[in-house]
Amino acid sequence: MKNLRKYKDNPELIEKEINSIAMLANDITRKEFIEMVNQQPTQEEIIEFNRQENKKNEMVDHPTHYGGEDNYYEAIKVIEAWGLGFNLGNAVKYISRAGKKLDTLEDLEKAAWYISREIKKSNQNK
Repeated sequence: MKNLRKYKDNPELIEKEINSIAMLANDITRKEFIEMVNQQPTQEEIIEFNRQENKKNEMVDHPTHYGGEDNYYEAIKVIEAWGLGFNLGNAVKYISRAGKKLDTLEDLEKAAWYISREIKKSNQNK
């Protein structure tokens, strides 16, 4: 089925092949075959589909487990807007992604570790 694109907009090839395909399949009509050909995505549709899939799987630039680029509350946007430093920024980051990756408890422990580190730093600067 993946090679059906060669038939798109080529009625002569469709007519040439339809009889042999119909004989092999014995349960496909000419109309069904043409519908299958027309359902095949164009090259542009395939490229756009792949772009969207890659965007879903993005792990560096606005990954979904931190909120995604279109989310007003994406972790990095909140961290920057609030002017959080390294420790508190990482705590917010790990809290925001908890439950969206494999190990929720690990993310919460990481957030707690950064909060604890910030508390120690604040106590030292008193």
